[in-house]
Amino acid sequence: MKLSENAEKLMELLTADGFKAYAVGGCVRDYLLGKTAGDIDITTSAKPQQVEYILTNQGIKCIETGIKHGTVTAVLNGEQYEITTFRKDGDYKDNRRPESVDFVTDIQDDLSRRDFTVNAMAYNAEDGITDLFGGREDLKNGIIRAVGNADSRFKEDALRIMRALRFSAVLGFSIEEITKKAIFENRNLLNKIAGERIFTELTKLLMGDNALQVLDEYRAVIGVIIPELKPAFSCEQN
Repeated sequence: MKLSENAEKLMELLTADGFKAYAVGGCVRDYLLGKTAGDIDITTSAKPQQVEYILTNQGIKCIETGIKHGTVTAVLNGEQYEITTFRKDGDYKDNRRPESVDFVTDIQDDLSRRDFTVNAMAYNAEDGITDLFGGREDLKNGIIRAVGNADSRFKEDALRIMRALRFSAVLGFSIEEITKKAIFENRNLLNKIAGERIFTELTKLLMGDNALQVLDEYRAVIGVIIPELKPAFSCEQN
């Protein structure tokens, strides 16, 4: 997998100091789909303070964008890269973000907390692609599947419901049956999510080639976020 020079440098600096570092998530997914990777997120066994120490000693600016949850943003040659420590999430009391996180040293623990298998893959030059949950197979078969227990994933973060629909619309993938069932069962949790966050996902969904099919198949979900549409669902269209 080819990464940008900046991302490779950041990962090499962390690795040289004895830590593990991987490109993770969407950039790995897009590479396997033959697409140009957008933002490259990095995950590492180094704790945030260690990341800052290593990078600032090399003259690289660091911004504490999400230090509570283990994220430091490195600014290198005018480009920003989020670097997040391997972590396990605590309780989600607001159906959006964990109340606390525990930093861990195993990439498996970090990947197991992610939303969908196609987003739960990591890469570095030493290990190649780390795929512990069948993400490559699901990409090959065009499937969106929750990592682990689907019901738990959506109760943790209800915005994942909209993300699943968005990926289905944009990638043209079907949503796996257990994941689909959990989406319908947890759809009312979307009432707890900020409208701005839903709007962002909905806008991307509507731009997807598969948008019409997703809107029709998941009309019960769309009815939660746009209740004004409900009367039209059973109205014959002439």
